Amino acid sequence: MKPLTIGILPQDKIRERMLMIARGELKPRPGDPKVWFPSMRSLAEVLSDDNRALLKLIETERPASIKVLADLTGRKPGNLSRTLKTMSNYGLVELRKEDHRRVRPVAKATEFRIVA
Repeated sequence: MKPLTIGILPQDKIRERMLMIARGELKPRPGDPKVWFPSMRSLAEVLSDDNRALLKLIETERPASIKVLADLTGRKPGNLSRTLKTMSNYGLVELRKEDHRRVRPVAKATEFRIVA
């Protein structure tokens, strides 16, 4: 899996950059970050040691559902679901709906390159 490039900028600068891209004033380069965090603290919370281990586990075990992943990790499904939703919001995990009741987590990245 190719490393995901992550950038760190204050929220107003992230917003300004996105608006410039939308207006066509800025064209992102191929190596530019795809995921942005407003601070090193928020990055550290989302990419904690436990969450990086969780991403590796999702990649290697390919669990069929959040319940299966909860059984593998020993975490409660509700707690795990909140963590996965946060990671999904940043594009680190994809939550695929397999049917009307089951959601399968898929790791989008397990290696990271951080640009501050």
